Amino acid sequence: MSGANLAAVYLVNAETDELRVVHAAGGQAHYALPEVLPLSADSPVADAVRSHQPLWDDSAELASYHEGVPDLRRTVVSLGVVPLSPLPPGTVRGATGCLVVVNDALVGFESDRRILLELYAEQIASAMDVGAPRAAEGAGPATARERTLPLVHAGTFRLDRGSGRIDADQTLLELVGIPPETFDAHVESLIARVFLDDLPTFIAVVGRGKVTSDVGDLMFRVRRPSGEPRWLHLRCRVLTDSTGRSARVLGVVADTAYHSEEVEAAGLEELSRGLADALTVREVAEAVVRCLHRRLTADRVAFAGLQDDRLTVSVLEPPKPSEWPQIWRPDNRTEWLDAPLSDLPTLAAVLRSGRTAVWPAGSDLEQGLAGITQGGLAVLPLSAEGRMIGVFLVGWDTPHQLSATERAWLSVTAGRCSEAVGRTAAADTERERLRTLQKSLLPRELPEVYGAASVARYLPAADGPAMGGDWYDVFSLSDDHLALVVGDVQGHSAEAAAVMGRVSTAVRAYAAEGHPPDVVLARANRLLTGMKTGLFATCCFVSLDLEEGNAWFVRAGHPPPLLCQPDVAPETLDDTVGPPLGVVAEADFPMTMVDLVPGAVVALVTNGLVESARLPLEEGMRRMCDRIGAADPSDLRRMADDLIGGADRRDDAVLLLLRYDGLDLRPVRAGWRAWRLPDAVMHARRFTARTLRSWGVSEEMDAIQLVVSELVTNAVVHTLGDVRLDLTLAGDRLRVAVTDSLPRTPVKPTTVDWEATGGRGLLLIEAMSEAWGSVPVGGGKQVWSEIAVVPHTVPAPDVGTERSP
Repeated sequence: MSGANLAAVYLVNAETDELRVVHAAGGQAHYALPEVLPLSADSPVADAVRSHQPLWDDSAELASYHEGVPDLRRTVVSLGVVPLSPLPPGTVRGATGCLVVVNDALVGFESDRRILLELYAEQIASAMDVGAPRAAEGAGPATARERTLPLVHAGTFRLDRGSGRIDADQTLLELVGIPPETFDAHVESLIARVFLDDLPTFIAVVGRGKVTSDVGDLMFRVRRPSGEPRWLHLRCRVLTDSTGRSARVLGVVADTAYHSEEVEAAGLEELSRGLADALTVREVAEAVVRCLHRRLTADRVAFAGLQDDRLTVSVLEPPKPSEWPQIWRPDNRTEWLDAPLSDLPTLAAVLRSGRTAVWPAGSDLEQGLAGITQGGLAVLPLSAEGRMIGVFLVGWDTPHQLSATERAWLSVTAGRCSEAVGRTAAADTERERLRTLQKSLLPRELPEVYGAASVARYLPAADGPAMGGDWYDVFSLSDDHLALVVGDVQGHSAEAAAVMGRVSTAVRAYAAEGHPPDVVLARANRLLTGMKTGLFATCCFVSLDLEEGNAWFVRAGHPPPLLCQPDVAPETLDDTVGPPLGVVAEADFPMTMVDLVPGAVVALVTNGLVESARLPLEEGMRRMCDRIGAADPSDLRRMADDLIGGADRRDDAVLLLLRYDGLDLRPVRAGWRAWRLPDAVMHARRFTARTLRSWGVSEEMDAIQLVVSELVTNAVVHTLGDVRLDLTLAGDRLRVAVTDSLPRTPVKPTTVDWEATGGRGLLLIEAMSEAWGSVPVGGGKQVWSEIAVVPHTVPAPDVGTERSP
């Protein structure tokens, strides 16, 4: 294969930390290579095994070593050492041995020969990994030592993609059943021997024209002259030219006689049929996940797509996201499992290599992989048209040793899946773009607030486009108020998603300004009508007062909320409804108020969850009511998964759940309207002092009064109109808020020199506060500061306060 004068294989003896020759051909004694070499030796052979990196040296470089080098007195030689590594890239354990080649030549091994030798070493490692012994056990006759290494019957080829010319050695021609004297050096002659079912996968790698697969690990069948099939294992490298196009393929093809079994025809037909019917990358992934789950008796199989250096699980069997490590669900979400590739370095190494990898039970893996399974992990990278698009993860809960047949399944699946993705990737590009846009428009996490818990679920349509106009949002408002929004823009398209993004942003912005729910939807309605998109949107907006337990509902053509109070049958709140947004410019949106008791659950849904061609809206709402009443609200996430998972849906679906827990400690408040007089700040400080004394707050009095002074001074000096000071004590936090009529947010100075006469106020506020900020309120803003306090008495809400009318 390499034209070398000597080829030898060393394997590591883990008990003695030695490298021992288990096979040699071409004159080991002639070159004075030792039978046994310490793993710690100053030798190129030991160096390559320790570093897990190939080594290529000529005579000058070899002269610097002291042990385990060819006899340089006899001739000028070049030496190559390629580690044998059955374990995947990124694994802590080193190589299990190495392939050593020696050449009588001044010039070392050129690039193509190095690649072919590395591929041959991979074939040896693969053969070792399916059951052959991995280390020599003591000295003995040569024949006994040779039996510790599987015989790999392999041939090599070099293919020029443009011309289709292939340089195949005699061993390869023997494996595919072509007499050397009849071979015309065209790749089509090789392709003619491949089984019809395996042709698409094989041609995707070695065919002429544009490459559709970069797979480097492929199992395929050829027909022997007798008519019987022979399984062959191809490992190859696709090389590009100066323009980045695939120009050549270098490959090593090995017989799989060392496999104890073959991939059964029925399973192969099932996989081929599933991939042939797939029209999108997701459908390809679903077919492969089903196949691997069944054929490998795996406990868990998933496909994670790669997008912008982030892996997102889109297919999971069985569908139990809660069992995945926390790193894949950083905020306990279960609708999207994803993790940055930077947190999964071992997986990143496999994706860079593009090759199937298997870790046995007990392997040292990072938390994001080790937490998936305890009994072993297999990884199949998936590429198409020159880029890596995802990875399959296969895991077992108990220690599992892959059989030869199971390893063959991994190789067969990798090649066929890559070809199928190459066929469907172009058609799926638009769907992935829409899905990414949809994801980016929805909140990645919901706020955590004291007194309530919320969870949301979004699922795209089971059929049709990957994008719709459904959205949800949860955000905090001032004074212990929480806003919940669910909406649906007409249509399934990029335009619907874009309109959804604009409307949802407008609703949040109008609510943040302090407008009540009916005004928020009225303004959003005028905005959408003015955009003249021709699309309308439905929406349900809820404003919840966490302190009082009051919830105000307003609807714009949307399905009604569902309310489940403790010990009361669930009901739909469908008393009043306004028209959809974007239909009538001047429309009224009446509100409904209900009182919630601790433990109450509010559910907001979109039509896709409760309505279909076979299910009227009224019946769907009734069924949802029954299911909510039967669910356990103590685990809101599980409740959401159960509700959305069992729905009969064909459209996009959104479910937003909120459980009202109430406030154990109710805050006390005091407010004062500032007088625009020269001594306004003095009056503000007096009001603050009276209020804090009545609340039993004394130790932090000076800091709080300093913050009040700075906030009120800024409002009086820099704004016109009313200025209002509000104090709120909740537990061990005192909130100071000053509201004025200027909407511009105050900007903290980056530097303040000794000559400056202003600009220090916000720096003082920041130094005195646990947290501070600014929020829009109506036509102005509110600047707030929170200070940690230790109250000594139980305050009465109205003692010593002056409230504005």
